[in-house]
Amino acid sequence: MDSRAATAAAAGVPELDLGAIQDVRMREGIVQLMNLVEVVSSENRTLREMVERLQDELRRLKGQSPRPPAGKAKSSVPAKDYSSEEERREPKPWSKSSKVDQLAIDRDVTVEVDRGILPPDAVYKGLVAVVVQDVVVQRDTGRFWKEKWYSPSEGRTYLAELTAGYEGSFGPGLRSLATVLYFGVGSSEPKIVEFLRNAGIVISDGQVSNLLIKDRDDFHGEAAAIRKAGMDSSPWHHIDTTTTSLRGVKEHCHILANPLYTSYDTRPTKDRLATIDVLACWPDRKYLLNDEALHYLDRIGLSAKRRGELTKLTKSKFMDEATLQDLLHEHAPKLGLVQQRWVKEALAVAAYHALTGHPVVKLLVCDDAHAFNWVTDELGLCWIHEGRHYTKLGAILRQHEGLLRNFRAQFWAFYRSLEAYRLQPNPLDRQRLEREFDILFTTQTGYRPLDERIALTLAKRTQLLAVLTHPEILLHNNPAELAARRRVRKRDVSFGPQTTDGLRAWDTFQTLAATAQKLNVSFYHYIHDRISGANAMTALSDLIHERAPSLNLGASWAPP
Repeated sequence: MDSRAATAAAAGVPELDLGAIQDVRMREGIVQLMNLVEVVSSENRTLREMVERLQDELRRLKGQSPRPPAGKAKSSVPAKDYSSEEERREPKPWSKSSKVDQLAIDRDVTVEVDRGILPPDAVYKGLVAVVVQDVVVQRDTGRFWKEKWYSPSEGRTYLAELTAGYEGSFGPGLRSLATVLYFGVGSSEPKIVEFLRNAGIVISDGQVSNLLIKDRDDFHGEAAAIRKAGMDSSPWHHIDTTTTSLRGVKEHCHILANPLYTSYDTRPTKDRLATIDVLACWPDRKYLLNDEALHYLDRIGLSAKRRGELTKLTKSKFMDEATLQDLLHEHAPKLGLVQQRWVKEALAVAAYHALTGHPVVKLLVCDDAHAFNWVTDELGLCWIHEGRHYTKLGAILRQHEGLLRNFRAQFWAFYRSLEAYRLQPNPLDRQRLEREFDILFTTQTGYRPLDERIALTLAKRTQLLAVLTHPEILLHNNPAELAARRRVRKRDVSFGPQTTDGLRAWDTFQTLAATAQKLNVSFYHYIHDRISGANAMTALSDLIHERAPSLNLGASWAPP
């Protein structure tokens, strides 16, 4: 019998009443056997997935065509949906809202009935309003006759300047539309070229590319201001990462967000040092040896002897990368590569926490990636990520399926209780929820993989219950996750930038687009306002400062 047949046979085993088995040793043996079946099945599933990945890699190395994508061919490893949407959401009544009330009327047109079709006794009863929306796409090619003057005494020619917003051969409308289509809508450059040519514009692929990424310093400055204002607006932030290729080389886009802003920052790595760089926003990383750094190294396991060597470095003074490397080579030459990384992380964290004139994040809402640990005073872990671990268990025995299904129901019921507390926090509910957490996550079901998973969740108690101390934060990391999806969709359509200018433009304009959406500002109107030179719209960074006080984002936050 092959492994798939064995799995099917195991799934067909009827649910057992273990309590009816009088012999204790037999009952324990059956429980162990059932757990062994689950372990072997899980390992087999993992190995099958690994084999398929290796087969794909072999095909690639041999220059053969890859396997058809999922859905085109039957795979021996069926795709599984790990979404928890149905389990964690409570149904809410829905009613269709009126959109007409949201529209600004641009013009009124009176339409008359053909008098020739009216009967003699027809009586006029007034007007009936029907609101119709439309968009006009129209080429506008202007010929500008620029006055030209010459001064013989100065030997200089004076030439009239074009209207603000007109640069080179293309006006602000076209430049704004191309920018919004590429970064806001997510269209590819070839499709934008195709659209413009269909509208009657004569433009090359290279010209469109230059319009999108060249000479964007003003917008880069706005993106930096948004990030600074966003980080000023609250002591906690969501964070996540996703990949972005630069000329085919994998880099990592770091996303920071709260209810008022979203910021994108692509860097070569996604380790703890990169996380610190993103939060610190420094042009060059700084290091600082102080008591905090030494305590960090003690916790992480650096020996007392090696820590003693580090005390020979200058304390309480910021160092750059080159200075630190020279000092380590002089005073701690026997540090291994891993130990050097520990030292750099410790000193970088200490330098970040000692920054002045820049907001230091106190709490990150994130998944449980190691890169986010120890960077901030506290972490708030995402319950949706934690719940996904239980979905991935995939029990095959009915007995275990029932135990897993029951526990998952309790898991999401507790999640909803935390959400209710978040909306209306009070000390009594906090104590009750802490007790309920301890009861739920010390449960012993007899299904070993589930019990091991429950114990792992219990170990994250402080981070998962951060909302009890800070009800202003969310129970999940969806704001950063959804922002990451925006980058993923852009990556799927456009693959990845080919130049550093392009990469910087991706970060800048996705920051502007996502933040404008959160602030309920039209991305198109904002871009057009800036490109046209009107500058009549309030800067997004200023809007963040204006709205932050009314949102109660925890400005008076202090560690518990």
